[in-house]
Amino acid sequence: MLLPDKSLVVSLLRRYRAWELVVLAEPHDLASRRRLDDVAYTLCVLMGQRTTRDAISEAEFYLGWARSVAPTAVVRSRDGGNTAS
Repeated sequence: MLLPDKSLVVSLLRRYRAWELVVLAEPHDLASRRRLDDVAYTLCVLMGQRTTRDAISEAEFYLGWARSVAPTAVVRSRDGGNTAS
């Protein structure tokens, strides 16, 4: 399995977070949104994930930045009860 260069992953995560802040500060700036989307797309392709959230999670795990214990999510089972996953 090929793994991405860690320095590139760090760079992309930093760029993503920076553009995310710009877009949050100026939500109507289309150029900033496009740049955020471009970085998000590159991160998804590099990490082999379909969503930005999954790509960021995978990148943080790959770099060792992820928490050792992930919080459990509560999901509704088919019979209507709640179960932890």
